[in-house]
Amino acid sequence: MILGMAGFTPDKIATTTTITLEPKDGGFAITASHLDVTAEIPGIDEATFQDLAGKAKTGCPVSKLLNATITMEAKLG
Repeated sequence: MILGMAGFTPDKIATTTTITLEPKDGGFAITASHLDVTAEIPGIDEATFQDLAGKAKTGCPVSKLLNATITMEAKLG
């Protein structure tokens, strides 16, 4: 959505997520999530891509729901 609002249409976006699951309050909780994102986006430069990727990470409703530490490495492929 963030890319589209900025006028970019990706050819491909691939994301792998690694989560940290820890004991908490007698059960388990996801305490951290790391996203590895690789994208192919015609006409975008690295700085713009990193800015938009950061905005997507910050505004992600799933990330907000998890109430966990979210990290991300984003790169153009």
